[in-house]
This record gives sequence, structure tokens and C-alpha cells, in this order.
Amino acid sequence: MKRWQKAALGTAAVIAVLGGGAWVWRTDLALAFVRWRSTVEVAENRPVPWQQGPEQAATPAAERPPNIVFILFDDLGMNDLSTFGGGVAGGRVPTPNIDRLAAEGAIFTQAYAGNATCSPSRAQLMTGRYATRTGFEFTPTPPGFARVVTMVSADVSPDRPPIEYKAEADAVAPAFEDQGLPPEEVTVAEVLKARGYHTVHIGKWHLGSAPQFHPNAQGFDESLNLDGMLHLPEDHPDAVNAKIDFDAIDRFLWASAHFVTSYNGGEKFAPGGYLADYWTDESLKVIEANRNRPFFLYLAQWGVHSPLQATRADYEAVGDIGPHRLRVYGAMVRALDRSVGRIMAKLEAEGLADNTLVVISSDNGAPGYIGLDDLNAPYRGGKGTFFEGGIRVPLFARWPARIAAQSRVALPVGQVDIMPTLAAAAGASLPKGVTIDGRDLLPALTGKGASPRADAPLFWNSGYYKAVRAGDWKLQVNERQGKAWLHNLAADPTEQVNLADTAPEQRAALEALLAAHHAGRKPPLYPSTFDTPVPIDKTLAEPYRRGDEMVYWPN
Repeated sequence: MKRWQKAALGTAAVIAVLGGGAWVWRTDLALAFVRWRSTVEVAENRPVPWQQGPEQAATPAAERPPNIVFILFDDLGMNDLSTFGGGVAGGRVPTPNIDRLAAEGAIFTQAYAGNATCSPSRAQLMTGRYATRTGFEFTPTPPGFARVVTMVSADVSPDRPPIEYKAEADAVAPAFEDQGLPPEEVTVAEVLKARGYHTVHIGKWHLGSAPQFHPNAQGFDESLNLDGMLHLPEDHPDAVNAKIDFDAIDRFLWASAHFVTSYNGGEKFAPGGYLADYWTDESLKVIEANRNRPFFLYLAQWGVHSPLQATRADYEAVGDIGPHRLRVYGAMVRALDRSVGRIMAKLEAEGLADNTLVVISSDNGAPGYIGLDDLNAPYRGGKGTFFEGGIRVPLFARWPARIAAQSRVALPVGQVDIMPTLAAAAGASLPKGVTIDGRDLLPALTGKGASPRADAPLFWNSGYYKAVRAGDWKLQVNERQGKAWLHNLAADPTEQVNLADTAPEQRAALEALLAAHHAGRKPPLYPSTFDTPVPIDKTLAEPYRRGDEMVYWPN
């Protein structure tokens, strides 16, 4: 946001308050400004000119390096999948295609996202490096987001602890498009491309949109990018929308969002349907175009991230679930499951399924701000916390040629391990002179070779909030609050009993690991612009009570 636009927004808020003090007026005026500021030109939908691979295969599919399809969901909770015996609305929305994929390969039973919000997780899984090395520590937010969300939150939830806007930090922060993963970082796409793979990104990127940060500059030969935040146009006849008036983030997204995509950084145009289905349609074309050469397809779905939108057909199919936003959410999960089924069917139809490694995960746990219970059950917390509900995620891998069906891997693993694991599967070399924090999990998946150490620690950090898991012990430290949480996950997997004051030796050992991990850390690339109080045991739909346990989170 340019300086004059920030000033205009601030002036608008002042005028609204002085002009009568009506909070609703202030919110509406701020959101109207966001809507005006977010206007973009969107061309009509057009075919994507995907590059076509060779018409004849140089070698049979079984003798080539494996194709790799990595599917990343957005804000999906552990309890959203019937794989684990749960599912949305008490199991009323099953996920049979995802369940089948998991059953035909390996399930990591203790898998973790790289962070509790989206962008840092994506940076970690792309590079195999922690934020302490890359500096990619905070989630970039669109122009005006921090200021407006702070303002709207104070208006719609005046009884809650406020979101704290950091005006000075926001004033010096780079533009949204310039908050990206540094080009000198080596991504898994670059590693696979050097091995001879054709690399394709479809969907969300959120690692910078300026040319030097674009997927095409980070190892992807082709990119069909998310350039808006709507799954369908708001007024589309097939769209069923669920707006969440009590959530400031949702209010901002509806005001600023568009239904738009672009190919290889070119002109912005309208997608060809509901995003989960459209991106699947295009993924099938990519698979067909590259059936005769090794390819890496990174499908980063936008679902189930808000704004909550489903197709009318999915909304009707899931049945009479309440409240309305839960029914829409369940319909979105149904669409993601359908996507996985269609991709698996296409790989089988092209004769590629046996030698294709398909990996599925989510960038973090489900958020409490959409006001839905049990999405992360049985775990406490959600997006924006390092409690298990915020970082425990699904992680499945299917590769019939190498991974036995019905495999289960109990090793605690993180998305930091994905990059070196995919490189190993492809027979690709890791970059020289670059420290890779992740571990190659292929021996654990295939049962061949030495498995990674089970006690290798996992780390998370976002500014003043840090966490480490070593063995069965996990420590969270929030320096802003001066608070720590220590849990033995073997005895207490849902983190009910805080042992921070009663197990001093374990706490000291994990604190030493955190101190060593952060020694010489690379400073954050961009500043945090707001601090958010995130309830651990409640959603935003539930009334706040003094004494509710919260974690402060810097974006």
C-alpha cells in the first residue's frame, strides 16, 4: 500500500469516528476503501497453453525416475479426513479417495507442518530449511490487511483482547508482492529440474509475486497461479457462500477478493470454474502432456481456506448439516476429495500410477476464526498456535513401486523433511554449499536403508513464539506473554497437563535446544505488522470469558 493510500485509510477511520462515533460506520468505510483499492482488470477465461512433452517415451514409465505429485491443502484440520476415523460433522462428509490413497501407501502418524500459518510452512517445504536459516518467518499480508483487520476486529469483537497493529513496522514493510522467498534459496523444484524433471505449479504460491519471487523464477517451468482469493465469483449461480460476520479476516477477504488466475505471470484472467475443480482439470492436462517424461506437479489447493464457498452440487450432496458455514465447509472438503480421486484415476489411465509418488499434506491446522468446532480434534489449538491442533497435519505418501500398502510410520516428521525426501526419491542431488535441515524419509517409507533418528528435534518459530519437539517431549515458549507449555506427548498427546513448572530438567534440556537452534539465526526478512490473541480451546464463535487461555501470534 502506498503512503497516500495508508493515509487515506487512516483519515477515513478518523472521519468516521468524529462524524458520530458509529463503529459500524468505521468498519463499513474501511472495508469500502479496501474494496476500491483492490479493483483489478480480469480478462475472460482462456485455455492454458501447457507445454507438451514428447509424443513417444524414450524409456518405459517403470524405468524412469518417478513422477512426483505433491498436493497441499490449505487450513485443513486433522479431523477433516475420515482417514483418521473422523470427518466433518461427525463423519457425515467422508473422504473416500483420500482414504484410499492413504491406505494404498504410507501414513505418517506424527506429521507436522512447518509452521502454524501458511507462507512460512510453504517456504520450509520448498527449501527443506528452517526460518532461522531463510528468514522467511512471517506470513505476508495484502495491502491494508493489518490496519483494517485490527480496526474491524475491535468493532465486531469489542469484548475480546484486541489485535495489536504495529504501525511503525507496517510503515517500513516492503510491498506485499516484494515479500518473497529470496531467489538465492534453492527450491525442490530447482533440484528436480536439474534432474531432468518438467516442473509445474498450480494454485496458491504465497512466497512473493514480484518477478524475482514468482514460481517461474524458483524452478517451475510453468505456473498457473492463484491471483485472487475467491473460489467462485460471489454472485455466481453455482456458488454457495458462507460469510462470517464475527471474523475480521473474513470481512477483509470478501472486500478484497477476486476470482482470478494467471499463467506464467502473464495477463490475469478468470479461472474456468470452481477453483478446486478447475485446478484439477488443468492438473489432468499437465499429467497427459507430460506422460512420456518425468514431471513434478505441485498442486497447492486454496481449499478449505476462507472465504468459505462451495458449489451448489457439493452443498446439496453433503446433506442437511448445520450451521450453514459447516455445511459449506464440508462441501469444500468433498471437492478436495474428488480432486484426489480424479488425479489418481488419470495416473492409472495413463499407466503412470505404479511409478508416481503422490504426497498429500496441509500447510497448517484449521483456524478457530471460522467458528467451527472439532476440525482439529482431538488436539488443542489451531492455526496460529504451536499446540498440536495448529501444526499436526495429515501426511500421506503413495508410490506402489516402492512403498508397501497399509504402511504406517510413527517417526515424528515435519514438512522440513519433504524437500530432501522428494530429491532422494528422484535420485537428485541436494544443492552444494547449502545446509538442509530436513531428513530423507525414504528409508522409513520403503523399509530399506537406515531410518532417520527418531529423536531428531523439530523446531517452529514465529518471532517471540517458539517451539521444539525432541523425542516425546515438546516445549512452547511465548516470550511476549512470558509463558511456557511443556508436554510429554506419549503420555499426554492432547496437551492437557502443562509440566513447565514441574519437570524442570526436561524444560531446561528443551530450552537449551531452542537456544542452540536460534543462535546465529537469520533475522526475519520482513517485519511482523500485527499481534493476534488466538484462543487455544475456543473458536471465535464462542463468547470470550476472562481467563480463557490464549496465545499471542505475530503474523
